This record gives sequence, C-alpha cells and structure tokens, in this order.
Amino acid sequence: MAEKLLAIKPSTSPLAAVKGMNDILPAGVPRKDKLPDSALWRWFERTVDAVMTAHGYQSLLTPVVEPTALFVRGIGEATDIVEKEMYSWTDAMNGDALTLRPEITAGIVRAMIEHNALYNGPLRVWSIGPVFRHERPQKGRYRQFHQLDVEALGCAGPDVDAELILMLRRLWQALGLQIGQHVRLELNSLGQPAERAAHRAALVAYFERHAEQLDDDSKRRLHSNPLRILDSKNPALQGLIEAAPKLAEHLGAESRAHLDAVCAVLDAAGLDYRINPRLVRGLDYYNLTVFEWVTDHLGSQGTVCGGGRYDGLFEQLGGKPAPAIGFGLGIERLLLLIQELGLPVPSAAPDAYAVIGEGAPLPRVLATLDALRAAGVSVLMQAAGKDGWGGMKSQFKRADASGARHALVFGADELARGEVAIKPLRRADAAQTTRALADVAQWAGELLHA
Repeated sequence: MAEKLLAIKPSTSPLAAVKGMNDILPAGVPRKDKLPDSALWRWFERTVDAVMTAHGYQSLLTPVVEPTALFVRGIGEATDIVEKEMYSWTDAMNGDALTLRPEITAGIVRAMIEHNALYNGPLRVWSIGPVFRHERPQKGRYRQFHQLDVEALGCAGPDVDAELILMLRRLWQALGLQIGQHVRLELNSLGQPAERAAHRAALVAYFERHAEQLDDDSKRRLHSNPLRILDSKNPALQGLIEAAPKLAEHLGAESRAHLDAVCAVLDAAGLDYRINPRLVRGLDYYNLTVFEWVTDHLGSQGTVCGGGRYDGLFEQLGGKPAPAIGFGLGIERLLLLIQELGLPVPSAAPDAYAVIGEGAPLPRVLATLDALRAAGVSVLMQAAGKDGWGGMKSQFKRADASGARHALVFGADELARGEVAIKPLRRADAAQTTRALADVAQWAGELLHA
C-alpha cells in the first residue's frame, strides 16, 4: 500500500471531491449544483431530533466501516447492493474483508447483538450518518449520501408498525410537506418466510414459462432473487409483471391479520395510503409490513423513504431471535424535494450584524456582543482587515447582504455616550433607536422579536 501511495505523482493542480461524493457548504456559498446547504441540513436535523424525542426514540451512532459478511448475510448475496454497489476491500494489515456501509440497519442490529442491548427490553433508536453505494451518480442519487435510520427493536406487534408510519407523517408535517400533494404512502405485506417461499416458487414457475420475454437482468435474477424482477423498470416487461402471481394470494391468516391491524390504525388516524401488491423493497431481510413514501416531484427517483419489519435479521446475524421494524430516509433526496417545492424553511441569517466605526474601543464592542450572545441573540461581527473594519457604507452593505434583521452601530458618537444604535434592516417603517451598553440584558430580547 505504501509503495502505491508513493507512486502517485505530485501535482500542483487543485483536487476535487470524488464524483458522486459532495460537500455540504454554508449558506450563501455559490455552487453549481442544487445540493442543500448546511443551514438547511441543520434545520432538518433539529426537526428530526424534536420528532424522535417526542416519540421516545434515542440516538446512536455506528461505524461507517463494517465486516463485509455483515451485509452479505444481512442484506442478501443476490441483491443489487451486495452484487454491484458496495465499496469493499481487504484490510492490508490483517486480511479482514471490510465494507463502507451501504445502509445502516444491519450495523445497528450488529451493535444490538454485540452489546446485548435488548437485555432490558425493547429499544427505540435513530441514527444519522453517511452511507456509500458505488453507482452512477444522478439527480437525487449519489455514491456517498446520508440516511436517517429509525428502528424499533424488540417490538413485535402491528401497533409499532403503525406508530412508525404515523411518526413519519408527523415529520412530514414538521418539514412542511403535504401528504397527498407532495408525498403519499404505499403499503404491502411480505408475509412470513414460508409464505414468501411459496410465492417465490410460483414466480419462478411463471417466469420460466415466459423466459423468452425476460431481459438479461431478469434472467439473471430468475433463480437467485425472482422478487426483484417485480421491481424492473423495463417498459417491455410491465404487462408480464402485472400478470405474475401476487404475494397476497399466498398470505396466511396471521399475516393478513397483521396487515389489517396496521391499516385499522392508519384508518382511525385519518392517514390515506394505497396497498401496492408489487412493493417488495430491495433488501432480503424484510417480512410482514413493508412501506414506502413516494413523490412525483423528483422524476425517476420517486422513493423518499422506505422500510418495513425484519423479524428474522437478529437470528440471521447470529443473535437471539428478536422482532424489529424500521425505515431509512435519504436526506439529500428529501432536502432536494423541499427545495424543488420551494417550501419555506427557517433562515440561517443572524439576528444582528455589528457595524463598527473607526477607532471604536474593541474590548467594549466585543464585551457587548458576548453579552448579547449569552442572551440568545446571534450576532455576526464585521471582520477587520489590516486597515481596520472599512467604511460604514461598505459595512452596511455587508450587514444587509447577511440577511440580519438589525444592524448594531458602534459609532464614535454612540460609544462616547455609552450607547449602541440599533437600525432595523428589514422594516422600512421602523426607526433607528439607541440602547445603553450597560443594560444589554434588558433590551437583548428586542432583537429576537422585533
């Protein structure tokens, strides 16, 4: 490895990020793409935190590098993710097979097993972090992207399935998304393993009878993962797929009752949904309830969020059997949707901008700004150059461009009187006022609410 690194020729040319792996930049920094800025990102994280806390979910973090076997065993060897999309390598130090995680759920289950985290009963958790898939970058689809992952672990009943889905409705509302207009819910049941096996056998027999109509990708999946044929976007296959055996025809009474119970809660809560018998999800570990929230506003990348129940994954990864359900949400894609729709989001602008006159006593100015920040007021200070802060006119231009609602004018006359002038920047009808520097705590709230 060291020899390979030394063989890289030095260059003075600027380096760029790996294609499909993007920078999240501060608001106002010009960029060529439509990726969300960090202010929008932080607003999303704060909103998620509030919704998760209201539902009793706790945050956790797991490593971005995991044993490759975790995903082969957990996701499924015949899935697109494992076959085509994982960043995997052999560790040069000890020969371990390692992978940059392509999703978060398997790592969370690994952590639960390793730390015996369900010893005291069920656990509700959430996590945000980067995931990696080696695929062709396109709008809303990247090689490194970020997921919100939410899991209810050790919970077996349909009540938690419905709670998780209703929690997403609460998140959409908090983000300003309208259900039905911006996103909609699709629901299905994958039944239990024996029911899926019966459906799989029926699918294989059906597609074998029509093998001459299958494309190369479907032929490859026919015996390894025939359910994935149902996800094909090939227009020539849609008629064949529509006539294929449906999983619902193989569901037993208990599986039907579980889905009916979920639907009963959603109906009582007034949440519209559509039963989609072709919804199978892309991971092998799902059983019973599966769901997706989809949109028509992002072109072909229509799935905003998806998840389902995975009662067999703990045992599949070597742990004691434990029921679980969860979902994953692509953050970049969701924020892109919010941007495409032009939904209102909180401003990243400061409450106030400090305009500092030539010769102003810096200690007094900074002490005032520090007191304001201690009172909860966000203040941006003009950075001084080698020749000072520059003229008042140029500083007011910067104050206006910052988006701040107020300019705090520390001029020579004001400071001589022990005062600061407060000039409203967003209200033409509001007059400039002055306030005593010694009484910052008394008037700081005016900057937050005026």
